Amino acid sequence: MFTEFLQRLTGVAKSPEAQLPEPDAKLALAALMVRVAKSDNCYQVSEISLIDSYLAQHFGLGPVEAAKMRAKAEKLEHQAPPTGTFTGLIRDSVRYTERLEVLVALWAVSMADGVKRAEEAEVVARTAAALGITDEDAAEVAARYAP
Repeated sequence: MFTEFLQRLTGVAKSPEAQLPEPDAKLALAALMVRVAKSDNCYQVSEISLIDSYLAQHFGLGPVEAAKMRAKAEKLEHQAPPTGTFTGLIRDSVRYTERLEVLVALWAVSMADGVKRAEEAEVVARTAAALGITDEDAAEVAARYAP
């Protein structure tokens, strides 16, 4: 499902400058996950491990390839557009159910260390709104990750 999501992400954009280049398209979700994990200025091994595991599972990668993808995503995240621009491209290109899956992944990363931090929760909440997730659905997903 995420392969399909990424294909639409690279193939559908509102303007040429908003479209991610093909080599970077598969990194979009990973970069967003990295952004959430780093939002509290405490990028922990548990978060890194969860991102690697998620990438391996959803992209059919081995552990080394997933780690390499995450490392590239860390670089992309540093250079990526603001979260609203990033998520706008996803919102305009992806079905609602897949955007909900993105939100679930972001909450999982934010809670990987077992601590709900205000900074991470704020980034995830803003991202949910930018993804066009309804308040009700966003609250339901967030409740799953309440400590």
